[in-house]
Amino acid sequence: MNRQLQADSGLSLADYDVLVALSDDNDAGLRVSDLAARIGWERSRLSHQLRRMEERGLTERRQSPEDGRTSNVVLTANGRRAIAEAAPGHVDLVRRLFFDPLPENLLGPFTAALEHIHVNLDHNSSLPPAPS
Repeated sequence: MNRQLQADSGLSLADYDVLVALSDDNDAGLRVSDLAARIGWERSRLSHQLRRMEERGLTERRQSPEDGRTSNVVLTANGRRAIAEAAPGHVDLVRRLFFDPLPENLLGPFTAALEHIHVNLDHNSSLPPAPS
């Protein structure tokens, strides 16, 4: 998946994870701690990733409208364009690798298993809960 993203859009899978999480939110963006929780990363890893993405013009930090002591991470116009261009090819690859090979009768149980795994990971994670 990383090679496909790099070849098609110049994004890494880490870039893509951050861009997807931010594109799900409004223009106010997310606090770094909330973004880290949403994607399941430690804050230090996310801070390094955000620095690289800011240098490439994909994200930026702005003062939080709710709390002037914190900053929010937001997508730039370049970041929105990058995720819009990368998503179709990435979604097609994920579909081909994980879902298309499954017989119809296994799709429901596979989906249920993934949902259970997700809940278990959230429940047993050392990270704070993702914002809802």
